[in-house]
Amino acid sequence: MRIGVLDVGSQAVNLVVSESGSRIEAKKPFPARSWKVRTRVATCIDPDGAIESKGRVRVADAVAEAVGHARRAGVEEIFAFGTAAIRDCANRDRVLDEIEDRSGIRLGALSGVEEAELTFLAARGWLGPAAGRMLLLDIGGGTLEVASGVRDMPELALSLPLGAGRMTREFLYDGDPPSSAAVRRLRRHVRGEIRDGVMPAYWPTPRTVVAASRTFYQLARLTGAAPMRHGPHRPRHVQRKPLRKWVERLSRLPSAKRERLPGVSAHRAHQILAGAVIAHELLGAFGEDTARICPWGLREGILLRRFTDRPESSQAASWTAAPWSRSLILV
Repeated sequence: MRIGVLDVGSQAVNLVVSESGSRIEAKKPFPARSWKVRTRVATCIDPDGAIESKGRVRVADAVAEAVGHARRAGVEEIFAFGTAAIRDCANRDRVLDEIEDRSGIRLGALSGVEEAELTFLAARGWLGPAAGRMLLLDIGGGTLEVASGVRDMPELALSLPLGAGRMTREFLYDGDPPSSAAVRRLRRHVRGEIRDGVMPAYWPTPRTVVAASRTFYQLARLTGAAPMRHGPHRPRHVQRKPLRKWVERLSRLPSAKRERLPGVSAHRAHQILAGAVIAHELLGAFGEDTARICPWGLREGILLRRFTDRPESSQAASWTAAPWSRSLILV
């Protein structure tokens, strides 16, 4: 049976389609097809936290396009959800209604803790048991996830509102590039939130520190990691020491110049400075100098969970029959 994961985030709508009978092996890509539609909905959030009309149209159209791909691919079961940009916006119900009207799909939501757990599962699937106790770090657009454990699912997992997009909107709004005072305020805020919310001193010492997100991958490229075209199995790391210099450099560059840097995409250039600040403070709080980049993330974690024991991953977002699947089966 063909299944799909539809992920609506702050920058794009992503669809992954795979076979439910696929054999999942560590460090081997899922036999899957994927589509991505850029939305940059994070740039369409007003000061009150609501997604503006143009942003709602973008995301609804993108979900409808992804649903069309899923239908043509013969998807019979789908897990459709919105991440923090949708889950936490002030007009969430209106956004969900417009998406459903346009696409026929009602998005559910994973909690931040569930995102941390499932991303940890993906990292464990990629690195395997030899990684020992893992500390997972994941900087998203709206939230930061941290998890730790020695088995497939973490013993500790949490989520904080410290995403790169959110921090950019809340602190780095006074110019492009922002003022040095704004960057200092952001650094103090992130440091305090990690100290009080994560409390790194109480976490077990990890054997392997893993970073899973596009933000971390782009920061790894800035600090010398190989591009992904060299293959997903080539080890890549994000280094804390060079990050400090990159924070200083990025703070002096406007977004138009940041996007010319190695690995920095145009649609994330405006928030890569905030991502660098968060990553630098996070690694420092845990006393770590480096983190290994994992190419698998939340979507792969959802697929792994579905392929192993098929539990309900949450009450709000779960595997459901695709609206068109009955007609496809009958035909």
